[in-house]
Amino acid sequence: MTRALIIVDVQNDFCEGGSLPVAGGAAVAKGISLVLDKAGERWDHVVATKDYHVDPGAHFSAHPDFVNSWPAHCVVGSTGADFHPELVTDRIEAIFHKGAHQAAYSGFEGHTEAGETLAGWLRGRGVTEVEVVGIATDHCVRATALDAASNGFATTVLLELTAGVARATTDAALEQLHAASVTTTGEPVVDA
Repeated sequence: MTRALIIVDVQNDFCEGGSLPVAGGAAVAKGISLVLDKAGERWDHVVATKDYHVDPGAHFSAHPDFVNSWPAHCVVGSTGADFHPELVTDRIEAIFHKGAHQAAYSGFEGHTEAGETLAGWLRGRGVTEVEVVGIATDHCVRATALDAASNGFATTVLLELTAGVARATTDAALEQLHAASVTTTGEPVVDA
């Protein structure tokens, strides 16, 4: 069995001090780096996704509803789009950018600079199992894990290395993951 770690959107704008911060985001970045350092041999491959917005239309709003519209975040060329400095990136083999001109929550909607999709990249390396970590549990982590499962990968979300926006949406996301036969471990960081 070939296993990959998918690191979802551990970017400055989604961590404390960013334009759309999730409580615990910086701690998740640090936690992922610690696990990669101490147990990195657990994964044959490590990839990451990035929100990478140019002009995503109604996804950005001056008056966001925080369901379908959000404050501007992860704009291409901004420091907000960069990986958080606590995330050690030397093991990352490929980065999948998503959402240039539309909302995109799942890493499976993204592609490398060369145009390769996440599903294609993983299949090309014989990956059969993925573990998902990152930000936010109830949005992009959820969407990426659900798409991983629907693409036929045995999928686990390491919740202890995720941060959720809100308790209610995180609980709903966990129900969706379990209904889709996605395995979970631990508990996410999430505000009450």
